[in-house]
This record gives sequence, C-alpha cells and structure tokens, in this order.
Amino acid sequence: MENYLDLLKQDIRFEEGLNACMNCGVCTAICPAAEFYNYDPRNIVDLVQSGDNEEIEKLLKSDTIWYCGECMSCKTRCPRGNAPGLIIMALRGLSQDLGFFVESEKGRQQLAIKRTVGEWILKYGYCLYLEGVGTDMHPEQGPVWDWIQSNWSEVFKRLGANYKGDGPGILRKIPKEALDEIKKIFDVTGGTKRFEKIEEYSRKKADELDLTLGDGIDNEYFEHVYKSNNNTHTR
Repeated sequence: MENYLDLLKQDIRFEEGLNACMNCGVCTAICPAAEFYNYDPRNIVDLVQSGDNEEIEKLLKSDTIWYCGECMSCKTRCPRGNAPGLIIMALRGLSQDLGFFVESEKGRQQLAIKRTVGEWILKYGYCLYLEGVGTDMHPEQGPVWDWIQSNWSEVFKRLGANYKGDGPGILRKIPKEALDEIKKIFDVTGGTKRFEKIEEYSRKKADELDLTLGDGIDNEYFEHVYKSNNNTHTR
C-alpha cells in the first residue's frame, strides 16, 4: 500500500493548506457545506494529519471529499492559517489519480463534470455552454427554455449579445488560437492527463456495474452517475 500522506505532501495545495491543526473546529463552524452535508472539515484535517494510511484511503474512496464547495471560508477564520479547502483539493486530485473516486456516488459524478463543463471549456471556451443545457437533463428549466433553445440568435440579439459572432461581446465565438492556448494550459498543468484518468477509471467502473459507457452523455453509465442519489448525503 502506498503512503498516501507522502503523496499528498507532493501537492503544493496540501503544503499551502496545512500548517498545524489544533482541532478547534472553527472551520466546521463557518463551513456552508457542513450546514447541509454530512461533512466536517475539522475531522478531515485531523484524520489526514494523523497519517493513518487506512483511514486516508477510506477518505479517498468516500463521498465526503466531494461535498466541499471550495468557497475557502475556512481559510478566512482558521487561527493557525490552515486552508482545509486546499487539503480537500489535494485529496480530490489524489483520488482521481488513483482511481478511488469511482468508489463513491459523488466521486463518480466527476465523469459528468468532465464531459460537460470540462469539455465545454476545451471545445467552446465557456465553462457553461448554454446549448448543452437542455430540458432532457435539466427539466427544471421548463418550456420557456425549450423555446429559447430553438431561437438562440433572435433572443440574444435582442439582449445585445454577440452570439457566436467574431470580435468582442457576450457569447462571442472564441477564436481558435485562444482555444489552442487553453488546450496547451490543460496539457502543461496536468489537466489533460487528469481527464484521461477520469475516463479510464470510469470505463472500468462501468464494466464492473455492467453499464454501457459510450462517448458523450447519451449512455447508461453517464445517466447513472448523473441521476443517482442514495439520499444519505445531507443532514
């Protein structure tokens, strides 16, 4: 078994996020996620700081590390200057690298994030690509959204946007050279490799669950991770 604490220490976010926790609980008191989820950043930092390898592995395979909203409220209040949010980021990265994320319901949702937000950034230059948000997956948008989906150009012209146009303006077409630069940033920073790992381990989990996983979002495994909720996450 690898030493997970040693691996975490290789992540600059972990080094910046953990000085020395005195287990005061201020981070939990200020944490918005702790108000709603079964989530306690104080316990997480204490567990990681203990160096208990078996417990850290359980954490890496759990839903717990995916509850954080990364708002960094914890950083603003910690009397020791710790940032539990950065520790969570390091834990998430390690969970993805080792394939442990597919062992939890919330962790498996990383595929959905990668195939929507992640791929939208690379393909369109936007983290929210409005045409990708249809009522088939987001019924809460309602029938008005269906009409907007069929009338993009007219609607956004009236709103003053430069919809898919050249030059400046809201919803403009992102130039190819800018998209190429975004792709290079992903390559250099490890984002591309991280995406590949999410795909690799998700395919293995899909096979294990006997669910099909094709490209895009129209397949059994994507729908499974997108819609599953065991109703154990909130208080």
